[in-house]
Amino acid sequence: MQDNNCSTPSVDDPEHILELRHLTIEDYADVKELMDIVYSQVGGAWPLKNFQSQLNVFPEGQICIEDKGKVVAAAISVIVDYDKFGDKHTYDDITGDAYMSTHDPKGDVLYGVDLFVSPDYRGLRLGRRLYEARKEVCRNLNLKSIVAGGRIPNYMKYAAQMSPYEYVELVKSKDIHDPILTFQLSNGFEVKQLLKAYFPEDKASHGYATLLQWHNIYYDPEEPELLGSQRNSARIGCIQWQMRYFNDIPELLQQVEYFVDALSDYKCDVALFPEFFNAPLMGIKQADTSIDAIWNLATYTDEILTEISRLAVSYNINVIAGSVPVIEDNELFNVSYFCHRDGRVESQYKLHPTPHEKKDWIMQGGNKLQAFDTDFGKVGILICYDVEFPELGRLLADQDIQILFVPFWTDTKNGYLRVRRCSQARAIENECYVAIAGSVGNLPKVDNVDIQYGQTAVFSPSDFSFPHDAIVSETTPNTEMTLIVDLDFDKLKQLKNEGSVRNYLDRRRDLYEVKWKGEK
Repeated sequence: MQDNNCSTPSVDDPEHILELRHLTIEDYADVKELMDIVYSQVGGAWPLKNFQSQLNVFPEGQICIEDKGKVVAAAISVIVDYDKFGDKHTYDDITGDAYMSTHDPKGDVLYGVDLFVSPDYRGLRLGRRLYEARKEVCRNLNLKSIVAGGRIPNYMKYAAQMSPYEYVELVKSKDIHDPILTFQLSNGFEVKQLLKAYFPEDKASHGYATLLQWHNIYYDPEEPELLGSQRNSARIGCIQWQMRYFNDIPELLQQVEYFVDALSDYKCDVALFPEFFNAPLMGIKQADTSIDAIWNLATYTDEILTEISRLAVSYNINVIAGSVPVIEDNELFNVSYFCHRDGRVESQYKLHPTPHEKKDWIMQGGNKLQAFDTDFGKVGILICYDVEFPELGRLLADQDIQILFVPFWTDTKNGYLRVRRCSQARAIENECYVAIAGSVGNLPKVDNVDIQYGQTAVFSPSDFSFPHDAIVSETTPNTEMTLIVDLDFDKLKQLKNEGSVRNYLDRRRDLYEVKWKGEK
């Protein structure tokens, strides 16, 4: 419960001696007097036993401001394991009825139990001082964030005209002033959602409260695991693949191993191959039609995938095997396989076959979209044409991916530029890195693989922490080579909370949303 009647003393008595300090049991009389005034409409002060419990359980989190020895403002907090409560909680649930029985020294969130300021001190910004002190506690204790339920007392004036959700949106847009919510927003808190029956005694707010959050961008696990701890960077390797004739599958796999070996030597976390990198194998068996050629190619997939998975384990590098054709239930699909270096193999189907793929190859689109948990971060894969549909990038961003991988195959420069421009847009709008890898070279005697145009690249969001053109690095066009890039995930965290623009936080969720309607 938050109340911030920030206050100002009379200008006739400017002689204040303010001190920020921790609360002690001797302060109870002042705290009781203050709470009885501030919360006269909702039950007044806590009993002494609650106050004693708060100090006993978590003394570091109970702070106040005194003026000439008298407490005139205070903030009460508790550490919780937030996953145990989630966003749908009540005030009594998460504060243990204000006894702090929910306090967990090993928790990850500083929860704001209460904050109140004497009405006689309007204008001195004591509430702001307490918020800054609470943020300092959060940083010093290395907690992920501050979360609090905030009252909306002015809602009582508008309840007959609008819903509480509409009221909150108007306060956020500054069309309506709320003494608590307006203050909290100005102190860097974001509204996560609206809570119903959070504090039923609060008649002015009609029992509603805003669930607010402030992110500690400096959070880092205080005792990181020696093995398997969360990474703050990754080194990725992208292969700009030369289309060439191969006499058989082992010859193609020898070239694959060459690149896997090279990128492993450079300690890359992942190797990204292009879409249909195995297409030259369509030339080793005579086919009457393009459909026969691609279906023949699909018969090699199991052997290729088995070997690439072995290479990933052997060379200790994750491998995204571009994409390969797959036959399932007598239907043809285009599938990208993520071969983890621990031996696991996961897949992402191309959801949008191009008009050419549908017409000439009778290719079907997949119906699942997933983010991959890896040993270096959370990633997504969109195969070529899929990246031109912004909804997919948004859905993956909502699953907190840090890198989006795009294996592509384009024959002309304008086709390539569609993939490139859309990939750059996905990086900016979703605040993630995007890596694209394609093929180059010519195969005149192989149907549908006669020409290719490609330039492999890695893109970033566009802000001061990133390259000025939002291009981390790129290859020389139409030349076989590798691209190795180090990516900093801490910059993504900083961007989301402190960027010049904040696409994720500023999204108008009250107006629009993107929902996945397919299989999970």
